[in-house]
Amino acid sequence: MSLPDDTAGRYAAVSNTFTQLVTGTNDWAAPAPVDGWTAADVVWHLVGWVPGVMNDGAGLGLPSRDPQETDPAAAWARFDSALRSALARPGVLAEEFAHPQAGTMPVGVAVDMLVTPDVFLHAWDLAQATGQPLVLDPDYSASLLAGMEGVEDMLRSSGHYGSRVEVPDDADVQTRLVAFIGRDPDWSAR
Repeated sequence: MSLPDDTAGRYAAVSNTFTQLVTGTNDWAAPAPVDGWTAADVVWHLVGWVPGVMNDGAGLGLPSRDPQETDPAAAWARFDSALRSALARPGVLAEEFAHPQAGTMPVGVAVDMLVTPDVFLHAWDLAQATGQPLVLDPDYSASLLAGMEGVEDMLRSSGHYGSRVEVPDDADVQTRLVAFIGRDPDWSAR
């Protein structure tokens, strides 16, 4: 299996998987693999930071997280629909994204570098928190891992990733990717 080659298609494929996990979540208070987070916090993270960064950097007009919102599934659906609509606008992927912490690049590159990988990785968190099966796309996992290993010091110093969890050298790519971002691949809410 491999994800589409285009930015919007890749985001949509990753988002479809995340949406299935959101739909299958029965306990939003379940602990998640990120210390101190619940299943709901995984969604709140995505619908909270992505609109801020993408609106600041490119004025995409994504809905900001409503702090009074109590339904993670509704918040995810609203955010996801808005992002898909924004990515479908003619020419938007070539428009400029400029953010003081992320730099300047085309919107499509920003989505590929910041948004799609975060949704992809947090799908694992939500699946683990809610006991749903998930196999991350191995080709995309390998690509992400190779790219992140090349900038490991920068990623670790940003505070967005925990310490790498040690796994055997011959572990599968999903295990190595999850361990790289500081998650215990054997973590379970049970």
